[in-house]
Amino acid sequence: MANFKTLDDLGDVSGKRALVRVDLNVPMADGSVTDDTRLRATLPTVTELADRGAIVLLLAHFGRPKGQQRPDMSLSLVTRAYGGVLGRPVRFVEDCQGEGAKAAVATMSPGDVAILDNTRFHPGEEKNDPALAAAMAELGDFYVNDAFSAAHRAHASTEGLAHLLPAYAGRAMEKELTALEAALGNPERPVAAVVGGAKVSTKLDVLKNLVAKVDHLIIGGGMANTFLAARGVDVGKSLCEHDLKDTALEILDAADRANCTVHLPYDVVVAKEFAANPPSLRTCNVHEVASDEMILDVGPAAIEALADVLKTCRTLVWNGPLGAFETPPFDCATVQLARTAAALTKEGSLVSVAGGGDTVAALNHAGVADDFTFVSTAGGAFLEWMEGKELPGVKALEQA
Repeated sequence: MANFKTLDDLGDVSGKRALVRVDLNVPMADGSVTDDTRLRATLPTVTELADRGAIVLLLAHFGRPKGQQRPDMSLSLVTRAYGGVLGRPVRFVEDCQGEGAKAAVATMSPGDVAILDNTRFHPGEEKNDPALAAAMAELGDFYVNDAFSAAHRAHASTEGLAHLLPAYAGRAMEKELTALEAALGNPERPVAAVVGGAKVSTKLDVLKNLVAKVDHLIIGGGMANTFLAARGVDVGKSLCEHDLKDTALEILDAADRANCTVHLPYDVVVAKEFAANPPSLRTCNVHEVASDEMILDVGPAAIEALADVLKTCRTLVWNGPLGAFETPPFDCATVQLARTAAALTKEGSLVSVAGGGDTVAALNHAGVADDFTFVSTAGGAFLEWMEGKELPGVKALEQA
């Protein structure tokens, strides 16, 4: 397990100022938050610190203001909604550093919570400017990183601060890192990985890393077509990166050397047009795809076989859908395999960890997101973790 301190390592924090990096970058429409998932994810850490008497100062970014002060990207827009989710008053401070922010914080009492304005209003945030990190550090007595979703970025508020103040992982960060360690760091074997999505090119590093770490690699989505084509299958009009055939063969060879079994669909759902329930819909063997057809989902026989594979495994990592799940009936494979994984998780035979934007949407669509062991809402950070890359925000906590 990575060596980092958690809130359990804090002593008496009453009256002390906690600078807590969170993810408040929520979607909004007409001035209202449309999805408060990220707000709710912060509650265990913020509530615990406030209840222990800390002065809780929340640091976050909102949108991409690129170092400019933009009223439409001020965290003041989120403050009221956050107070509603937290169930206690939340103040807004108009900067995340400087004399004005210091003066505002000086008026706060133990247990108070405030949101400091968008860290990205300062050009030094994304440059990890030591001067900005130092100015932020003057507001706090200790630092808590609870934003795994931003941990792949070496910014002043995600990496720089951890070197200037006593640093701890918040409860959401702790939960995420514990789950990831169980999935790929020190997993129970056999380990399976489901990797789907449209293009191989976006997940080359993921695939190259996974073949050396898992026992079964299940490839679906449009990217499976590229592997099928590399093996000489005519995939018709299917989405396929023909220029990556050699790369696909290299990955398959690497998998053979690592004793990793790669599972590609052998029956598929095809249609002549990409539309909901098209009249040309049919299921066939991968070698029977016509030149005017496109592969849009994994077939039922392959899914049944993949379900049997999962039943032999102890750990599952999932990123990406198996088909064009947003358009029925091309959601069948994703839904069926996700439900199999969820059932195995509920009965205690499988540790299942999933992440990435499309993945979360697909598992919600299947109605099983709550049944997986852990579902990460972090997109880029989760993907970089699957690629085996070091995450600066996590590394800084380990060194703190």
